[in-house]
Amino acid sequence: MKLDIRVGEIIKAEVFEKAKKTAYKLFIDFGAEIGTKKSSAQITECYRIDELIGKQVLGVVNFPPRQIADFISEVLVLGVYANQGVVLIQPEKVVRKGDKLG
Repeated sequence: MKLDIRVGEIIKAEVFEKAKKTAYKLFIDFGAEIGTKKSSAQITECYRIDELIGKQVLGVVNFPPRQIADFISEVLVLGVYANQGVVLIQPEKVVRKGDKLG
């Protein structure tokens, strides 16, 4: 399977209370072609909810959905495992939602 990695903008974030490990529920707008998708992300060590809204992120949009507790995660948001926790991978400049990683 060829990975389809796209840019999306986080439009909503919530604490994922039923997750085994602390996580957020992210709602990410990938533009008109793909639409809004949901993701569970273990990024609580590095990010507060209020700083996530409007942030552009990269996500794999063609993995099958995965159920985590009572939540369906539809995309895998990409991040780097760093000493301080998971750090999201972002475009260096603002780009259009849905743009592909080339």
